[in-house]
Amino acid sequence: MRIRIVDAFTDRPFAGNPAGVLLLEASTSFPDDTWLQNVALEVNHAETAFAHPLPAGGGADWALRWFTPVAEVAMCGHATLATAHVLAGTGKADGPVRFATRSGVLVATTHDDGSITLDFPTAPLTAVPVPPGLAGALGAEPLSTYDTGPNVGDLLVELADEGTVLGLAPDLRSLARHSERGVIATARAGDPSRGHDFVSRCFFPNVGIAEDPVTGSAHTALAPFWSERLGRDELTGLQASARSGLVRTALRGDRTLLTGRAVTVIDGELLA
Repeated sequence: MRIRIVDAFTDRPFAGNPAGVLLLEASTSFPDDTWLQNVALEVNHAETAFAHPLPAGGGADWALRWFTPVAEVAMCGHATLATAHVLAGTGKADGPVRFATRSGVLVATTHDDGSITLDFPTAPLTAVPVPPGLAGALGAEPLSTYDTGPNVGDLLVELADEGTVLGLAPDLRSLARHSERGVIATARAGDPSRGHDFVSRCFFPNVGIAEDPVTGSAHTALAPFWSERLGRDELTGLQASARSGLVRTALRGDRTLLTGRAVTVIDGELLA
């Protein structure tokens, strides 16, 4: 079985967020969950995507699931972008691709310039009191905190400035107590002339990811949060991990469009 490693939300290798992508043969169901999880553990990236084609004429073109090394997740942006990149590059998709997922039907559109736009549901943000102990676990004092709803499952934490976000060195064991999946730390860009409007970092210890390099799903919460404050529906977010990546966001009603690029860095064969 062919397996690819794709760097998503970047235009160069060894940056952005790497994802495993496996296109399975036409089937009415996925292989056994234990096998899917073992493959994701072997790949050992933030997510591995598994997709199989669906019969023509239905509400979606491909079924899609995502696994971290330790768990299945309900939504993943970068591995969806990586899957769309592989489908377009292999000629298996012509035009928008509709993915049937645990978060409903998600659409990916590949543009002539090679960029890909994902159409995802916008996360509902609910302001919540700053949880006791969060500042100590994160290593910075929050300005505000928001629940991001069941699909995302994170706590969004606004910090004072970009430098504070860049300097975080959280206690991941303590941080895991504060949300279902993890914590999105964010602040306004220190210098918007550098090409981004806000900055973020994402920590997901509850699904086996200490720090995710670039998180598409988090931007379904970051986009409405910063669009309201900055007064614009179209923004660019920098996820400032060690690998780093840019996500262009656009609010369209109750949907968030996430645009980025991807690069295939490994193309090989899975033997197990």
